[in-house]
Amino acid sequence: MVLIAKSNKRSKWLVRTSTHAFALISIALSSTSCTSSLDLLGSASKVDRSISTGTVPRSGSEDVLSDEATVRNAVTSADLAKVGDTPLPWANTATGSAGVVSTIKEARNAGRVCRDFKTTRHSYEGIAMFSGQACMTGRGDWLLTAFDRQ
Repeated sequence: MVLIAKSNKRSKWLVRTSTHAFALISIALSSTSCTSSLDLLGSASKVDRSISTGTVPRSGSEDVLSDEATVRNAVTSADLAKVGDTPLPWANTATGSAGVVSTIKEARNAGRVCRDFKTTRHSYEGIAMFSGQACMTGRGDWLLTAFDRQ
């Protein structure tokens, strides 16, 4: 009796090809359900739309108050003997605003030390010029007495 063995190359190729095809289709379907607007699995109703991100700026008045404090700190901590007429940069990481103090002049007003200054403010609202004044209180801390947009 003679046995003729058949090659199973074709069946192995078919299994291998269908396995690869299944893997590629699975990857494609799983990535489209995550990255596209197609809602193949009905997951859109499970998305919480009430969550907000921190990319939208806060209200303008909070930003200005925070920037005022940052500018006050830059102006009052500057060593005027070293700074002279050199522009003094400042930045507020809380608001993303920044600017440059162009002038600082110290004087005595009514017996207390005050510093008059001019600065720019670069923010998401644009670029603006401000003039201001910071004066030392009787307790030794600095108070911003003026911060006016020009």
